Amino acid sequence: MPMYAAFTYTDDVDWTDPAQAEEMREYNAFAKAAAAVIKGGHALYPTASATTVRVKGGKGGEVLTTDGPYAETKEALTGFYLLDCADLDEAVAVAATIPAAWNGAVEVRPVIVFNR
Repeated sequence: MPMYAAFTYTDDVDWTDPAQAEEMREYNAFAKAAAAVIKGGHALYPTASATTVRVKGGKGGEVLTTDGPYAETKEALTGFYLLDCADLDEAVAVAATIPAAWNGAVEVRPVIVFNR
């Protein structure tokens, strides 16, 4: 079956904060209900913990790093799920049950699986 990445965009929060416990219960309920198609995924720390990496001059050039996210937005990339679904319609149906879809957004993309 095809693989899809479901990227969650929500308010930029720290999911380890006890204040997020109620919402985390919603995500845990989703994970239990969709366990048959979830093949991986994780929540991400807030964007303030990000480091943006660029290489000036291309391959082998000077490595430049910037603390924080690439762009500032109200909604941030806060996690992802790797879904093994029959097709895009099923992946969209599953994504609609991810709590991020209710107050933010979920971006669904097909995954290219390279032979290793």
